[in-house]
Amino acid sequence: MTLLYQPLRSLYAGLVLGLLVTASCKKALEIDPPSTQIVSSQAFVNDMSATSVMTGMYSNMMSAATGFVSGNRSITTRESLAADELVNYLPASQDASMQEFYTNTYNIASPYFWNDFYQRIYTCNATIEGVTASTGISDAVRAQLQGEAKFFRAFIYFYAVNTYGDVPLALTTDYRINNTLSRTPKARVYEQIVADLKDAEALMGNDYFKGTTAGSTERARPNKAAASALLARAYLYMEQWANAEAAATSVINNGTYSLETDLNRVFISTSKEAIWYLQTVIPTNYSTYDGQYFMLTRVAPGTSAQSPTAIRLSFFDSFEQGDARRTNWIDTFTINNTNYYFPFKYQKNMSTTPEALLVLRLAEQYLIRAEARAKLGNVTGANSAASDINVIRKRAGLQDTQAANQPDMLKVVAAERRSELFTEWGHRWFDLIRTDKVDSIMSVLTPLKGGVWNSNYKILPIPYSETQINTNLKQNPGYN
Repeated sequence: MTLLYQPLRSLYAGLVLGLLVTASCKKALEIDPPSTQIVSSQAFVNDMSATSVMTGMYSNMMSAATGFVSGNRSITTRESLAADELVNYLPASQDASMQEFYTNTYNIASPYFWNDFYQRIYTCNATIEGVTASTGISDAVRAQLQGEAKFFRAFIYFYAVNTYGDVPLALTTDYRINNTLSRTPKARVYEQIVADLKDAEALMGNDYFKGTTAGSTERARPNKAAASALLARAYLYMEQWANAEAAATSVINNGTYSLETDLNRVFISTSKEAIWYLQTVIPTNYSTYDGQYFMLTRVAPGTSAQSPTAIRLSFFDSFEQGDARRTNWIDTFTINNTNYYFPFKYQKNMSTTPEALLVLRLAEQYLIRAEARAKLGNVTGANSAASDINVIRKRAGLQDTQAANQPDMLKVVAAERRSELFTEWGHRWFDLIRTDKVDSIMSVLTPLKGGVWNSNYKILPIPYSETQINTNLKQNPGYN
């Protein structure tokens, strides 16, 4: 059984939230018009109802039941387990999927993130079509929603191609087309990601929206700078160094964002370096699922009511002496004379300035630009890779880098990315893959985790049920 996404009428603050996923034996890409379908005249009749479709998707992303960023179902947790950041203490009998990621041994019967990705891609496509056709939406809201939908479609496809490789490129809600889509080459998907983000840059302004009103201090919905930030990341992965440098520079020079000097203020909702974040909308005793999920405070990891993971000791030891990120962003829980280290970026902060799950932040833009500049041969001096890296190192309480040539600088950049971005959005796992380090590291580490490394396992299998229904959808190598 796989998931068929169908539009849903659910309410968030009295408004339409988004889409319902109903169980079906049909494929996840197959979008037959169901009896409960929200047609354009209903969902996109005015500014408020149209806006609720996108805000509903953000809310659903943070739902414990449906969100792919919540708890142990998240990109953050799964990819960190797959890489060299975390130790998994939860037995397979309690969560087989977590163990599969930890040992890099995947089950073709599992959908993993596939259904989550394509549900949200459908919402984006429906929004683009709906707001374009609607005559009841103001021009300002129409542009913002088109921009958000294209931004978010690019965001999902970025994770789809880095998780599965070549994926079907669904750009409409026409089930007759989507039913028979084959896999689109990764390069072509990246072209669409870039096109969507450029459109999003043009459509959205510098202001943040809340509801139908611009000028919000909350950064829970993307704006022009968010599109530029994600574009910089996409260009980096595409190895278009000059474009990556230019896009990152546009964000760094924006003037709206600056690095927090206090590391404990980076991941709060008023963070000056936040470019785009997600907020937990369901009443809980924590601000983010990462804060709830990673913290070790009661009993040993993997036991009742406790995080099943901890920081891998080799990763903890990789920090330089005096690195404030290790002091502030990693904490220790001791039981039976054993120290367990755990991510402490999110701390269940429910004060007047609660935490928010940062998706895009300024520090990453400095790291992107540093790597791009190093690749272009601009290693030292003013406006160089070194100057960008030193901004990040200074904030961490470290001395300036001594790297003076391209190979050494690229090693420093990789080390700084590992120390700065750990357990955030799969950065470490994707970095290992895109820099061709994954085989050398995982061939040693995976056996220690109880698995056998296979280079094919750097991307996930296409769900078996999908390949059986659609013969145009071919399986990834190594999973047949």
